Amino acid sequence: MPKRKKLRQKTRKGRKRGRGIEFIRRLVMGFKFTAAIGAVMVVTALFILAHDLLTQCDYFSARQLTIEGMRRLTREQVARQAGVHTGMNILSANLTLVRKRLQAHPWIAEAQVSREIPSGLTISVQEHKALAMVDLGQKYLMNTRGEIFKAWEPSDPEDLPVVSGLNLSDLTVYGRSQPVRDDSATEESPPFQAVMRILQLGGKKGSILPNREVRQIHVDQQIGLTVHAFKRGNIINLGFSDYAGKFRMLSRLLAYLKRHRSISDFDRIDLNNLKRVVVKPVTRPDRGSEPGGRQSDTVATL
Repeated sequence: MPKRKKLRQKTRKGRKRGRGIEFIRRLVMGFKFTAAIGAVMVVTALFILAHDLLTQCDYFSARQLTIEGMRRLTREQVARQAGVHTGMNILSANLTLVRKRLQAHPWIAEAQVSREIPSGLTISVQEHKALAMVDLGQKYLMNTRGEIFKAWEPSDPEDLPVVSGLNLSDLTVYGRSQPVRDDSATEESPPFQAVMRILQLGGKKGSILPNREVRQIHVDQQIGLTVHAFKRGNIINLGFSDYAGKFRMLSRLLAYLKRHRSISDFDRIDLNNLKRVVVKPVTRPDRGSEPGGRQSDTVATL
């Protein structure tokens, strides 16, 4: 019996000692945890203080605000859209947010923003270049990549070719990776490709049918493209194929009409079939006839 009592007493003493050690260990861990939190709070406070000092310091005030790349927008419009101004602290500007603001403007396709320490802020923008207006019941502007980028407004350019006859499913909207078409369609539609080809040929230097002379491009999904061009809105039927060859033929035809003094102009040229080109000319008035000339009923086949 005495041996058992001694064994129990030793066991109790061992348990008490273990509890004491565990308590001390937990106390030390709690102290370390509290110290770590305190250190983090101190460091955070120092960072906040440093941030406030830097973003409010006059040394980093924007004394040079460089804005470049505008073609249509003004410097003031870009600065207002970006939310920046001379005198602001350049370190307080959120460059990502400034860039997003700029790209939210319908005329801005791309924007880059950078700081020039200690007192410079540079903004570079790339604007959309309007290629044509697309008439879908409401007019929209299309850029040189064939993307619709904004609704046309009275303050926007008016001297652009107006494209009619396209469907919404033929078009791509800027900012979307895919055209606005059915999921089954994976390529650009033939009518859209045809319109873009005409506008690309019209954009080349020395083109016989420059875009500035094109008033309207009408798309007929069955028979192809009809162009209304020049001051009188002369009609040129181009169909759906071989536009480069048809532009060359048109160049020869216009040169031929210019050489013949009896023909002052034309009402319509049908280039659907290059083997049978049909020209409906306007003849010059004969001596003694009524002024202003008369429209010939003759159809010339070349």
